[in-house]
Amino acid sequence: MKDYTTEQIRNIALIGHGDAGKTSIAEAIAFSMGIINRMGSVPAGNTVSDYNADEIERQISISSSIVSGEWDRHKINLVDVPGYSDFIGESRGAIRVVETVALVMQAVSGIEVGVEQGWRSAEENEVPRIFIINKLDREQADFKQALAAAQGRYGRGVVAAQFPVDQAQPGFHTIIDVILMKQLSFATDGSGKMTQEEIPNAHRAGANELREKLVEAIAESSDELLEAYLENGELTAEQFAVGLKAGINNRTLFPVFCLAASANIGVHRLLDAICKYLPAPADFKEVVGKRLTKGEEEVRRPITSSGPNTAFVFKTVSEPHVGELSFIKVYTGTIASGMDLLNATTNSMERIGNLFAMNGKTRHEISQVVAGDIGAVVKLKSTHTGDTLCDKNDPIILPPIAFPKPSINVALIPKARADEEKISEGLNRLREEDPSFRIIHDPELSQMILSGQGELHINIIVKRLKDKFGVEVNTKEPRIPYRETIRGKATVKYRHKKQSGGAGQFAEVQIMLQSYREEAPPAIPSEYTVRGEDVDELPWGGKLSFVNCIIGGVIDGRFIPAVKKGVLEMMQQGVVAGCPIRDVQIILFDGMMHSVDSNENAFKTAGRMAFKNAFQEAKPVLHEPICNLTVNVPEEYMGDVMGDLSGRRGKILGMEGEGGFQTVKARVPLAELYRYSTKLRSMTSGRGGHEIEISHYEEVPREIADRIIEQIKSDKEEEK
Repeated sequence: MKDYTTEQIRNIALIGHGDAGKTSIAEAIAFSMGIINRMGSVPAGNTVSDYNADEIERQISISSSIVSGEWDRHKINLVDVPGYSDFIGESRGAIRVVETVALVMQAVSGIEVGVEQGWRSAEENEVPRIFIINKLDREQADFKQALAAAQGRYGRGVVAAQFPVDQAQPGFHTIIDVILMKQLSFATDGSGKMTQEEIPNAHRAGANELREKLVEAIAESSDELLEAYLENGELTAEQFAVGLKAGINNRTLFPVFCLAASANIGVHRLLDAICKYLPAPADFKEVVGKRLTKGEEEVRRPITSSGPNTAFVFKTVSEPHVGELSFIKVYTGTIASGMDLLNATTNSMERIGNLFAMNGKTRHEISQVVAGDIGAVVKLKSTHTGDTLCDKNDPIILPPIAFPKPSINVALIPKARADEEKISEGLNRLREEDPSFRIIHDPELSQMILSGQGELHINIIVKRLKDKFGVEVNTKEPRIPYRETIRGKATVKYRHKKQSGGAGQFAEVQIMLQSYREEAPPAIPSEYTVRGEDVDELPWGGKLSFVNCIIGGVIDGRFIPAVKKGVLEMMQQGVVAGCPIRDVQIILFDGMMHSVDSNENAFKTAGRMAFKNAFQEAKPVLHEPICNLTVNVPEEYMGDVMGDLSGRRGKILGMEGEGGFQTVKARVPLAELYRYSTKLRSMTSGRGGHEIEISHYEEVPREIADRIIEQIKSDKEEEK
């Protein structure tokens, strides 16, 4: 592949919901650019961008892949991004390194959750957007309805650059382009060849109306153009072209293009528009990072192939017989094979080996990657997704990728106990490729917890664990980290006395136990004289207030910490259900000791047992984690979603509607959200999305708490 300047490069991510046809678009573009000599299809399992075994088997994209080629003396890097929300991490990585997001909509379904997520991520990263309405040759395709949905959701900046003629008909092949003001006819043999002709009278009025709306949107993108438009009632051809590109770059204009990608209809014109109107990396002017050598001072570098090198690793793939491939976007400088660069994230040096341009799994060796371009480098020692590579004499670190929080947790059960270490090692290796999942060893629950973006995401990770590392696991619902606390108060005296030959043990303590809230601390009875109070953050959450009210030396000061230690041991162990205890206050106000038999162990035991007895008398209750749940669904599914949340003991906090979608905010117990992503997808035909975040703890209803306590006790008996 020949060398290109930064101005000749275009980086675009195809983002949309599953089954919107993104992979078919990538395939048609690969064919049109001459990368392949025959178009494949998803059902046949022979496309350029969906090439791994899991994608072929499931007929969906799982990993983002790159198609790179030339059109009209420009290099186009196209990133085909999975549409399912389970693989949203791939989307976040792609959006970080492109200059345009192409939001792909089905002409039949309109806006779906994948488009919503892509728009939000592009907005957060300030990336320009265009819309592609695909599958216009399908039965029931409705361009006007899809366009209206996008305009209703995203505003007046969404304007038609084209509209179809005879959509939803066999042999659909004609589009009217309101940028060129021509009718475009495409060959029906799949070649993609395009011819231009004048717009027929039957469609001229519609074309003029859309042209006027497009010109108005372009004019509104700058004061200078608006003034010219108001003065002359039109824009010159040069003003129109400059304004269209500026409006896209400034994110005030979001043109809509038409495609039937599986038939290669509209693709050639889309490629022309990409080269002429979409931003080059140089149009972004600069990249912003931090210079670590100067106290994390912000530094801005112009996007140019001269100057110090700066590159960002946005994806990592482990390929058989090749090793690890790191996909990089070069922001400044020019990176060539044999260079030594600093990994500013890990503070380690890396030697750049062979560089490649990628087309799916096919690699073409290249000599260098210039500013603005995307490439891949093989076998970096300690560099992974989200790392920055730069010159060691002028180090800079770029912001990491903001991956979403996982929405599903499962416990992993090794099929062979001897495999635990291999499982842990394998998961850590897989996480280098996919940082959007998490793995923790929860000592409290005695489980290995895998957290991902959805059930399919979890299934893929488990399958890859088996395929790549030869270890198998079962999954089950994780235990819930319940907590115990109290609603009442109790005062107890406990005497620990032991005499069985040799040194004896003696300790007596009197304590008062009550509930504790930091924002409204409980009153300490006036008859007690406070000598000191410790308020400790507990490792399992919540607080312990330990109040020392011992006077007159009835308990020696050196034994007070032992009493507290015994209390903490019992709090960690739990009293009612064997779950950690939180948010209590212990007032130690009296006791007794023996000059010979009292020691720290005796007072620790007394503190532990006194707390246990007091806790049982102080109206113990079970608390459960409550999650903030945000659900984004089309309006027509609201009834099903609300009914389901009610059945999950959910409390609706509010709803917001916009453009045919509703966002529901609710609080739901964590115990009710296992595999919620699967249920939501089923209820909404795959169009619903959600986010979960643990918020706080609340008391479990009594009838449910009794069942939980019995189940916890039963589980512990089975484990013995």
